[in-house]
Amino acid sequence: MSGLINYISCGLLWLGVLVKAPDLIRHRRDPYLRAICAVLALAGLCFFLGAEPTVAAVNHLSGIPNLAAPLTYASITAYSAASQILIVYWRGGPHVHRTTRRWIAAYAILLLGIAVTFALGDAPVERRTDLDTYYATTPYIAEMIVLYLLGHLAAVSVTAWSSLRWAREVKSRRLRTGLLVLGAGTLCGAGYSLSKLAAVIARWCGQDWSGLGTTFSPAAAGLGAVLTVVGILIPLIGTRLAEWRQAQRDFARLEPLERELDELLTRRALRLPRPRWASPATRLVWRRTSIHNALGSLDAFLDRDLYDRVLDGERRTTPAPAPEQAEATAWAVAIATAVREEHDRDSPLIAPPTADGFGEPPTPAALLAIADALAAPSPLVAAARLHPGTTTTGTA
Repeated sequence: MSGLINYISCGLLWLGVLVKAPDLIRHRRDPYLRAICAVLALAGLCFFLGAEPTVAAVNHLSGIPNLAAPLTYASITAYSAASQILIVYWRGGPHVHRTTRRWIAAYAILLLGIAVTFALGDAPVERRTDLDTYYATTPYIAEMIVLYLLGHLAAVSVTAWSSLRWAREVKSRRLRTGLLVLGAGTLCGAGYSLSKLAAVIARWCGQDWSGLGTTFSPAAAGLGAVLTVVGILIPLIGTRLAEWRQAQRDFARLEPLERELDELLTRRALRLPRPRWASPATRLVWRRTSIHNALGSLDAFLDRDLYDRVLDGERRTTPAPAPEQAEATAWAVAIATAVREEHDRDSPLIAPPTADGFGEPPTPAALLAIADALAAPSPLVAAARLHPGTTTTGTA
């Protein structure tokens, strides 16, 4: 059962790497993105190598009774270092690259030490779950065990201290939550190292606390890895969800403007095929593109003089109007008038003599304001729809 849980956890973590892979390919020089993918990949590797079936397979295929142990220790050490490096990149600062280089160098030496001590030691009896306590007094193997436990404890302690201290300073709720969860996860990881060390020290003293290393430690490691990864992902997923919610709101707000242009879009086949199973951001781009296509076709019918008259009228008659609101109303009247003019003319390719167009299309923010103006019960817009050209100075 424990092996199944390990493999499920590994699969979920590596699935996260696959999800981030397109971003990593596009931004392969982004150290922060590389660190995120490294943490996810190494956390999955720890679960994979720590599963008892994997331990048995590695030992059997290699012909070395306990080769799985240094490989697992190396993955745990690398994961610990990657988590700390991610925190360094996450926080930033003037000495980010120097600090990360030092961490990488220190843990590269630690990994070399694990490999050398295992090679020098003698561990002929395969131990799949309690190697730490079984070989706690064996020369060189004991040093390997202490090396990886102290290295892991140092990394998770520094990571916990950094993340929890930083959580007190940040203002973003998502980032603060992520840091607190990450700090809790690294504290659980410290519980893994401390319990293992306690079992090893007890073995040195002639006591048998192997159950501490085979029951409590794996649970602490698993919970710590899950919390650490969740803490890392909370700000990323939270930001993405916020962007999707904003895109969905903007998509819905633009609907009145697209509806105003619907007949023109359909008649001239200016609307692109609607994307299916698309993200809110993609659907928002599709609606904006349709609107821009329609406005580009209407440009010759957009009357700048009418726009200016309505804008001046709004500024005079509305008490302290917001500039964006007055401009949006003027745009809404000009668009409604142009739609009616274009529809009523025999030859839609011939512009009315008074229209000189606008040239530049409205910005995305302006499109939202125009859509709001079209959705509001405005007598100016209603008059423009019924009697184009009659709007003069803010009254129909």
